[in-house]
Amino acid sequence: MNMLVAYDIAEPRRLGKVAKVLKDYGTRVQKSIFEVNVEGKNFSEMKTRIEGEIEASEDAVKYFPLCEKCAGTIEIIGQGVLVDPDEEYTVL
Repeated sequence: MNMLVAYDIAEPRRLGKVAKVLKDYGTRVQKSIFEVNVEGKNFSEMKTRIEGEIEASEDAVKYFPLCEKCAGTIEIIGQGVLVDPDEEYTVL
């Protein structure tokens, strides 16, 4: 499932830990927004790891699912790179 994960973390140390967890599952597209592609067990694992790093009374993490059709219509104006996990890459 493609989704955007946006977060607002009150304390810099926790902020870094949440970003580190999200880097394991997706790509940062803005400072506090990651695009991830996770299914079932991996989504649960990611959420559990994030919940272990945040302080629920001070921090916020939101998960925005993107249907396949919606993900295909993403537009970027200005600086930015569209993340396409299905694109072929050559590693040198």
